[in-house]
Amino acid sequence: MRQSGYLDADKYKTSLPKEGAAVNKHWLKVTDIHSNIHTSTKIYYGIGGGVYAIKESAYAIFILLFYTQVLGLSGAVTGAIVAISLIWDGISDPLIGSWSDRLRSRYGRRHPFMVYSTLPIAIGFVGLFAPPDSVVDSSTLLACWLLFWSLWVRTFITAFTIPHLALSAELTSDYHGRSQLMAMRLGSMFLVGLLLPAVALTMIFDSAGGIDGRFVPGNYPVYGVLCAGLAVGLSFISVMGTRHHTSCPDMSGEHYNLPRFRDFIDDIRQTFRNRMFRTMLGFEVASAIGWGCYSTLNILVATYVFEFSSDEVALILAVPGLLGVVLVGMTLKPLNKRWQKPQLLRLAVWGMLFNSLWLLPLKLADMLPANGSPLLLPLVLLSSTVFMFCFFLRAINAMSLVADITDQHEIEAGERKEGGFFAVMTFIVKIASLVGPLYGGIVLDLVGMTNKDLPGEVAESALTGLIWASLSIAILTLVIALIYAYKFKFSKEQMEEIQTTLRAQRAAN
Repeated sequence: MRQSGYLDADKYKTSLPKEGAAVNKHWLKVTDIHSNIHTSTKIYYGIGGGVYAIKESAYAIFILLFYTQVLGLSGAVTGAIVAISLIWDGISDPLIGSWSDRLRSRYGRRHPFMVYSTLPIAIGFVGLFAPPDSVVDSSTLLACWLLFWSLWVRTFITAFTIPHLALSAELTSDYHGRSQLMAMRLGSMFLVGLLLPAVALTMIFDSAGGIDGRFVPGNYPVYGVLCAGLAVGLSFISVMGTRHHTSCPDMSGEHYNLPRFRDFIDDIRQTFRNRMFRTMLGFEVASAIGWGCYSTLNILVATYVFEFSSDEVALILAVPGLLGVVLVGMTLKPLNKRWQKPQLLRLAVWGMLFNSLWLLPLKLADMLPANGSPLLLPLVLLSSTVFMFCFFLRAINAMSLVADITDQHEIEAGERKEGGFFAVMTFIVKIASLVGPLYGGIVLDLVGMTNKDLPGEVAESALTGLIWASLSIAILTLVIALIYAYKFKFSKEQMEEIQTTLRAQRAAN
């Protein structure tokens, strides 16, 4: 049975170390959180992560190709528009997070955002991939069209994703249960991110009559409709499956107004006052930069250093991610029984660090099988799979720890700010991830590679430079992440003490 009540700042001053902390009872009405939730609820929650993956796969695989090679928009203009929309994507995260934290409705704080953003998301995907002929005929109008719909899609995806992330901290207070929620979400993201493009390339963009379907303009509106339908379906399942866990329902009066700018800034400041959250941000910045650089250079290394074919590169991109999700799903529960989250965080980083120290160094020492050898691809797949397993394990525990930090913040400040914490985290990660493409471009210039270079024709010095660039950024970012990981000390016992205090406060009201 769930019980609801208010946290009273005067009655529980011992739980609020900051004397005089502002307390608004409308915002402190809370629902006693189940320590354990049903497996089906975890699955329904995780399915919602696929909504974000639809956007990611669209921009990673199809947008640049569609607007440049198919519609004829300048590559520089397209890249600039995508960059602008990505910056806005990061800025909108804390805005939505703060708004959802302050929302009052009988449906809670998170579900209204998830529901009301679904239809605009669907409309956005259709608009993004179906510009009318009158727009296509003008480069200026086409650029404006891409900018408008990119901002539209990213805004409403954020309006779904940030409240969905924040909901994880409210679905369960169980120390390991939150990790399982994040595992479900991350697994859904990567499965949708892998399967959606594969299905689209096979069924929508397949070659017909000797014509590559990726260069047929009429195929893209069909893909837009597919994205829209999938987004609606995944959102509906996630909302309906978690609707019984509505957070902080308020029957006294609804309040949907945007927070004042002063409130928004204050929310951000509150997150940065938390020492453990600042440590987590440092860890995630290093990890995001490392991931961005790895993603950018991995394709170049596979193409030019190992000289893999396009089919082999596709395997390197798809198989390790899929195996990583499966392996984490199989091992997360026993790992959670053996180690706590900060320990798993450090274990994951150590795994990525050691994994980076054998494949490329062996290539530099000319100790790997020669390019074209049937043994080379399995070795690269092995290295990539280990990396993805450790990457998923890191991401799951990092996000789960952020959910735990929100409970600690409630004890310290008397308010629940899940949306604010997750929003600031995603904003910082998105901004840090921009370093990857920038670093990749600088590396290409420094090693002397051009866009006319073909595999097998690149100078040995350039290939060596590419390997050293990949190794150096991986080791540097992972060492920095490891330093922050060892600073993060938030044990299960501490979390249980916080939960005991919160339950006592809620039961007393």
